[in-house]
Amino acid sequence: MAEGTTTATTEVPHKEGGFPPFDTTTFPSQLFWLVITFGFLFLVLWRLSGPRINSAITNRRAAINGAVKKAADARAEAEAAEAAYASALATARGHAASLAEETRQAMAAEIAKAKAAADAEAAQAMAAADARIASTREAARGHVKLAAQDAAIAIVEHLTGDKVSADEAAKAIGA
Repeated sequence: MAEGTTTATTEVPHKEGGFPPFDTTTFPSQLFWLVITFGFLFLVLWRLSGPRINSAITNRRAAINGAVKKAADARAEAEAAEAAYASALATARGHAASLAEETRQAMAAEIAKAKAAADAEAAQAMAAADARIASTREAARGHVKLAAQDAAIAIVEHLTGDKVSADEAAKAIGA
């Protein structure tokens, strides 16, 4: 082979120490800056962000507790309102039932009164009709007697040729 020939590769030439964070010679300074950075972040979180986060959590917890208390109060009010509504509804139903019973009794009394008045009026009409029928009957009997007398007089006169008086005919019909 020939001397002085080079080959092309993709490798980086090896340096002493390798990857800097893994270089053991820089560990003490890395640890120093790690402690400084950690301490600074700790102080910022402890002094600035921590109280803000804590106050936000406290405020939120107070708001949630207040909302839960309001909800419990509203629930108690709703239950009281529901009980009052149920009581008022029961009272109203009882009142409505008593009014319905009073109305039913009043209507029954009015119906009985109207029925009694109608019965009395019907009885009066019936008595008047009976009286008219009786008078008409008596008048008809009188007319029948007169017709019978006239018929008896006419029959006797036609059969015998004798004239009979109305009194004699009336005695004959009455017998």
